[in-house]
Amino acid sequence: MEIGKIVSSSLKYPFRNIKKLPILFILFILAAIVPIGLVSDNRYITILGVIAFFLFILIVPGYMFSMVNLGLNESAMFPSVSFGKDIYNTIRLLVLRIVYMLVPTAIFLIVLHAVGISSVDMLHDFNIHGFFLSLALILILVLIAYIVFEVLLFFAKARLAYLDSLTEALKMHKVVGDIKKIGVFNIVKWLIFMGILMVVASVVSSWVMMIPYVGFLVYIGIVIPILESIGNYSLGLLYSNIVDNDGNLDKFDKELQALKYLN
Repeated sequence: MEIGKIVSSSLKYPFRNIKKLPILFILFILAAIVPIGLVSDNRYITILGVIAFFLFILIVPGYMFSMVNLGLNESAMFPSVSFGKDIYNTIRLLVLRIVYMLVPTAIFLIVLHAVGISSVDMLHDFNIHGFFLSLALILILVLIAYIVFEVLLFFAKARLAYLDSLTEALKMHKVVGDIKKIGVFNIVKWLIFMGILMVVASVVSSWVMMIPYVGFLVYIGIVIPILESIGNYSLGLLYSNIVDNDGNLDKFDKELQALKYLN
């Protein structure tokens, strides 16, 4: 699927499922109950909010992951909430993130150990210029490593949705192979689209957040879930190029795969 069609289909996706959108909004509102309780200074609402937030972090990542699979199978429907399946997928995504973030963390610790001691000596010697240069070097290296592995994590998540295998998703060399199949240029264009979307959303959100109380709820309960649904669905559509090229799934197979996330 071409990037233009991916962008068009992704932007339309949330609004093709108007009847199910309230379910998505309610799931994200769970994350807003704690701040509401704190602002209102209501202990019972705060306790309820803590429970709701716990449910949010267990269910929502797995639910949004289902949208990756639906995009991969080019289905325009919303997934159904399934507590067992969503929690299971959330746990798998957490394992995936922990493993993929080990490398940036290791790079940070190694660079910090290598450069950090000399940086402290520079500070003691009042070499402020050298200290900030070393600090900038650490931050740049860690930022680059984080961005690279965050991109790898995107496609590891898509690979997990495609093969339904955590073991396969953890094979970084296979994920790199997937990226080559999709095409680095296509991925750059997709990332640019996502970046523009985030900028536009940030501008709109800044206006929305100016509305006392209601603005916060609109941002948490409407703006963020719509952005998340667009992002996850577009990732699935982008990865569907591999499915089409491999020829492993025909149209009928894709429909069967998508049905698993609709029931």
